[in-house]
Amino acid sequence: MNRHVVVVGAGPAGLAAAFAARRAGAGVTLLDAADQAGGQYHRMPLDAYATAGPRPPGWRPESAVWALERHDENRPPRVHVVQGPDGAGRVRHTFEPDALVLATGAFDRVLPFPGWELPGVFTAGAAQALIKGERLAVGDRPLVAGSGPFLLPVAAALLQAGARVRAVLEANPAGTLLRGWAAAPWRPAARTGKGAELAAYAALLARRRVPYRTGRAVVEARGDGRVEEAVTARLRADWSVVPGTEQAVAVDAVCVTHGFGPQLELPVAAGCALRDGFVRVDGDQATSSPGVYAAGEVTGIAGAPAARAEGLIAGWAAAGGAPAALRTVRRHRDRGRAFAVRLAAAHPIGAAWAGWLRPDTVVCRCEETTCAAIRRAATEDVSAPALKLATRAGLGPCQARMCGPTVAELTGGRTDPHRRPIAQPIRLSELADDEENPDEHP
Repeated sequence: MNRHVVVVGAGPAGLAAAFAARRAGAGVTLLDAADQAGGQYHRMPLDAYATAGPRPPGWRPESAVWALERHDENRPPRVHVVQGPDGAGRVRHTFEPDALVLATGAFDRVLPFPGWELPGVFTAGAAQALIKGERLAVGDRPLVAGSGPFLLPVAAALLQAGARVRAVLEANPAGTLLRGWAAAPWRPAARTGKGAELAAYAALLARRRVPYRTGRAVVEARGDGRVEEAVTARLRADWSVVPGTEQAVAVDAVCVTHGFGPQLELPVAAGCALRDGFVRVDGDQATSSPGVYAAGEVTGIAGAPAARAEGLIAGWAAAGGAPAALRTVRRHRDRGRAFAVRLAAAHPIGAAWAGWLRPDTVVCRCEETTCAAIRRAATEDVSAPALKLATRAGLGPCQARMCGPTVAELTGGRTDPHRRPIAQPIRLSELADDEENPDEHP
């Protein structure tokens, strides 16, 4: 019988893994909570999916993996899934794959600042998703701010959607950017083609007279009922604010991101070891957990081409493909990894960012937990669960996906935002249902 490979995540890495595993002769089940494959990178209006290409192998839309159950130390974990639109009537499935590929992607990391909970303050990823999926700009006069090269395509997309972007603000000063990107120029990252892509975005900003400023960030949002102005300030290399440099800018939207954080709930549940905050993998994308592979941004932030290369390798290896295959793909993967190293060096998060916060600044937007409440609880000798219960931070609908890393930093690492036995919300009525469809091989 052919090996059965379950792939979780249908972005660039997951799609590549599914096609590679099928090409290598395995049966494939591809799971994603969205109703269309492609992830954020390939997001498009609904009417465009009909001509978007071949259907992915084993595709199961609206399938949320709510838990991984480790039952045999020599096999990958059981995969527990609820399928269907959120609400009554979702169907539970359980898969026991021969190999599991985790390609769960990443999310926008956003550092809080006073007023970031106001309507009109968006993550940069959400702003881009609205443009890609709905052809809708989040505002007429948005400001794009934060850190990382992702600021440029978001600003470009807003311009192409008809918005008049006020400015693009990179929090790291020019010296940090230059040192990070210029380090070890002989490394293969120089041949990824990213330079030309970024130059094209920069040229568009120049043509449209959109200022690009380094060493400056949004440190406050103000408005009556929604954002009306953003307060920006010049930052030192550690992201502390230079006194007297604050400026108020009239805006109707703020799009902010401070890089990306990997979605690690499922890798952690599978027992995968981490390194520098990402899943540790070997040359075949195998993790430390038997039969479990990882690909894409859970292993490092390097962009869609590198994620596709990692997905191809992971899918091929998970299906039992010959290790010597895909030499060219491995070279592309290695270039992507070298690019990721430079990206991290050029766009770090400064250690002094918490100086932006005031005691009443909301940190957990779901539960409206303030900075003062978190710091007060962190001074007490309490366990991580007790701290979470005392502050309610991370207990809301997003389950710490937005505030988790911030709370961990503010509490000295006492909390672990990724360790959750239940990875996705599931109703008690669904758990109480005795019927659960067993593993169905494709």
